[in-house]
Amino acid sequence: MLGRRGASAQASQRDLGRNLEWVVRSVNKPVLAVPDEFREPSRVLYAFDGSSVTRQGIKMIAGSPLLRGLPVHLLLAGKPQIQGPKQIEEARKVLEAAGFQVSTEVHLGEPETVISEAVKSQQCDLLVMGAYSHSPWRSLFVGSKTTDLLRSAAVPTLLLR
Repeated sequence: MLGRRGASAQASQRDLGRNLEWVVRSVNKPVLAVPDEFREPSRVLYAFDGSSVTRQGIKMIAGSPLLRGLPVHLLLAGKPQIQGPKQIEEARKVLEAAGFQVSTEVHLGEPETVISEAVKSQQCDLLVMGAYSHSPWRSLFVGSKTTDLLRSAAVPTLLLR
């Protein structure tokens, strides 16, 4: 677990601490990035993109005693994917077999916008997503969807690597 903003971010009014991306990129374990105040989650939004990281994350969630019993909304956002609907259906089956109540949604559009809106409309208080899948150099020049989502999400975010 790691706070989104360190002391230097608060002093300089930056919206993310300078160590968050470095820590997430450095470890090969999930990292829970929390806003200033943390409260126990009651509904999960899983931003599923069909990558090996998010497919592995489904298995992790299915086996997690900490999340057991929470409703999960699986969201595939972004550009159309040929395998997307099949993959999200497979993910739903894995979670339902583990006892989760699952809803699914495939939504075209800019992932940051679609995911942020779904967190609100689905009343989710925990976001789970893959993180920093591109190189730091690419992020430097193009930006990072992970960083953009962390800036816009007001809920704790479980970052998968």
